Amino acid sequence: MSIAAPEHRTEQPPAQHIRTEQPKAQHVRRRELAAFLRSRRERITPEQVGLPRGPRRRTPGLRREEVAQLSAVGVTWYTWIEQARATHVSAQVLDAVARALLMDPTERAHLFALAGTADPRTDPECPVVSTSARKVVERLAPYPAALQNARYDILHANRPFAQVFGDPAELPPAERNCLWLLATSERWKRDFLDRDEMLRDLIAKYRAAMAEHVAEPAWKEQLDRLQAVSGEFRELWGRHEVAPMSPHVKRYRHPVVGLIRLEHRNMWLAPQSPAHRVVAYIPADEESEERLERLAELSAE
Repeated sequence: MSIAAPEHRTEQPPAQHIRTEQPKAQHVRRRELAAFLRSRRERITPEQVGLPRGPRRRTPGLRREEVAQLSAVGVTWYTWIEQARATHVSAQVLDAVARALLMDPTERAHLFALAGTADPRTDPECPVVSTSARKVVERLAPYPAALQNARYDILHANRPFAQVFGDPAELPPAERNCLWLLATSERWKRDFLDRDEMLRDLIAKYRAAMAEHVAEPAWKEQLDRLQAVSGEFRELWGRHEVAPMSPHVKRYRHPVVGLIRLEHRNMWLAPQSPAHRVVAYIPADEESEERLERLAELSAE
C-alpha cells in the first residue's frame, strides 16, 4: 500500500500561493531537500535495488516512480517533494525514502535536517569518547572539567571534577547525568549551595535543548525516568520554562577545602561532535583558585 499525500491537499496545489505564504528560509530548505533527493536517486542503479534496467532507460539512476514504488510512497507525493512543492514531509515518508535510496547514517541525518523533522529511529549515542576529547578534559586540571552531551550525560570527567563533585565512574551509567544528580543525589543537594536555583535553571535549559530532539527515544526515556523518581522535577517541568546556555557562577561547599566559587564555561567540539561540549569549571576568584590547587596537592600526596 502506498503512503498517500495528506487528504487536505488537492491534486494540483497552488504552488505560487504556497511560496508566498512560506518564509524564505523554509522555501530554501525545501529546494535543498529536493536537490539532495534527486542527487541520491540519480546515483542508485536499478540493479542495486533489485530492479531490471530495461532497454530504454535514459534517466541516470532510478526514476521517480521507482523510488515511490520502493518506498511505498505515492508517486504524486514523491514528485512534489522533488519539486520543492511539499510543505511538510512526515518522518514516516522520510524513513521510507532513506531506506529506498540506501542512505548511510550521515546522509539520513542530512535528509531529516533538511526536512526539519526529528528522526524517530536515531541510533543510541555511542558511549566511546575520542582520545582527543579526553586529552582536552584532562589538560584542564587543576580545574574541574567534563565532557557532556546535549542531554547533560557525563561522558568523561577529569580528576578535579571527581574530587569536587564525586566520581561519575563510580555510578551506574544511567545516573552519570548532571540533571539526574542535581535532582536525586544527596551529596549534590548538600554541597551545592545554590542547588534549588541550579535545578530550576538546568531543567529550563534541558527543555529548550529537547525541542530539537523531542522524537528521539533516548530523550523520552530520560525524561520519563526523571519524572518517575522526582516529584520536584515533575513540578518544575510542568512550568514549561526555557533558558539559554549561559555562564553562571555557582557555589560549592567542599568538605576538605571549604567554599569554592566556580563559573561554568562551555567549549563546543564542533563540527565532528556538535552535540558534545567540554564543560570547564573556572575559579571565580583567587581564593577559589587557591583551594582548587590545594585540593590537587592533597590528591598528589
